[in-house]
Amino acid sequence: MNYTVINRDVHVGDIHLTAITSSAIFLVGDADVINLASTFDTPPESLFIGPFVPLAPRGE
Repeated sequence: MNYTVINRDVHVGDIHLTAITSSAIFLVGDADVINLASTFDTPPESLFIGPFVPLAPRGE
């Protein structure tokens, strides 16, 4: 597979975003490096660990 990249000027007019999720990236143009990070911001009292209720198989 031969892949040729020709970098030219990027001209962007108007961009209208309605919403973007917290796990998304909106990128216009080139990026040499993208660093990703993640945090867990839910309070400890709202986290429930076990016992899990098994899900019924489809059709039941």
